[in-house]
Amino acid sequence: MTHSVVVFAFDGVRLMDVSAPLEVFTTAGGGYTVCVCTPDGRDVTTSAGLRIGADVAEVRRADTLVVPGAADVDGFLRTVGTVGQVAALAAVSGRVAAVCTGAFALADAGLLNGRRATTHWEHADALARRYPDVAVTPDAIYVQDGPVFTSAGVTAGIDVCLALVEQDRGAEEARRVARDLVVFLQRPGGQSQFSAASRTPPTRHPLVRPLLDAVVADPAADHSLRAMARRAGVSTRHLTRLFREQTGTSPAGFVEGVRLEAARILLEAGAGVTRAAARSGIGSDESLRRTFARHFGVTPSAYAARFRGTAVGEGGYASTLTSSSVITPSTMRNERNWKGPASSLSAVETRT
Repeated sequence: MTHSVVVFAFDGVRLMDVSAPLEVFTTAGGGYTVCVCTPDGRDVTTSAGLRIGADVAEVRRADTLVVPGAADVDGFLRTVGTVGQVAALAAVSGRVAAVCTGAFALADAGLLNGRRATTHWEHADALARRYPDVAVTPDAIYVQDGPVFTSAGVTAGIDVCLALVEQDRGAEEARRVARDLVVFLQRPGGQSQFSAASRTPPTRHPLVRPLLDAVVADPAADHSLRAMARRAGVSTRHLTRLFREQTGTSPAGFVEGVRLEAARILLEAGAGVTRAAARSGIGSDESLRRTFARHFGVTPSAYAARFRGTAVGEGGYASTLTSSSVITPSTMRNERNWKGPASSLSAVETRT
């Protein structure tokens, strides 16, 4: 049976938010008809300056609607009639998938009310504030809540569309498409591995501010609750209360966040796991592994591998990448690398 996929494109749309879904479904081939719809049936210009032509101006029925994100979210939402058209297209579609900030269009159209959703980590807080009826899951690569799918930034459009192909055609077909595109069928970890794990809260409290600055300046120093309370001249109980009021977290939580950020930066700069653990103040290799697993869903070494350079070595292969960061012919033959989406992973949340 033919399955129709409509990708809604508009002026200022992110190019890859459009091209990634098109690539997945056209690679899946047989059984899918894929077309691009624009607001008035005319060509649109992407945020990258490339023009995209419309296949259709009016859609009477679609099995899957894909709503990409905009480079300028506020400008997109202010465009007269655009959100209304998204709502109208969704009304004649069997299911809807948003890529990146496309979630804002779905939320503005009321399609996410009472549902769980995600978007690019940089915009997750704004989505939650702007639409309080939406349960935002900021770390997920994609979220399914019934017939509505939302996904993280740009390349996550591939992840969510692979999940849709698996839902339609089964895991083997989704694996075949993932192999063709040389991507993970289910990437490990969530969005937090690609975002800044901690930021110094903007408090100016005369007792808390100096402590925050001291932790950021030297994460590996003694920042135990007792030590910080002693420096502030208050009880540990009072300091804990102040931290909660001023930062929204505990002293230990803030220290761990800063140390994790320091370790992440060290790993990205090429430091080994042992050195990153020691210099960040986390301590041992095992402590760093546990902390990374809890926050990022990956090991420190796997994380570091993804941020190494891609310089081509002998024989024309990218010598700095490993099987944990890219699919190779040998890993394709290893079935363990091709497990489908699992709701127990932090990268994916589903609810039917």
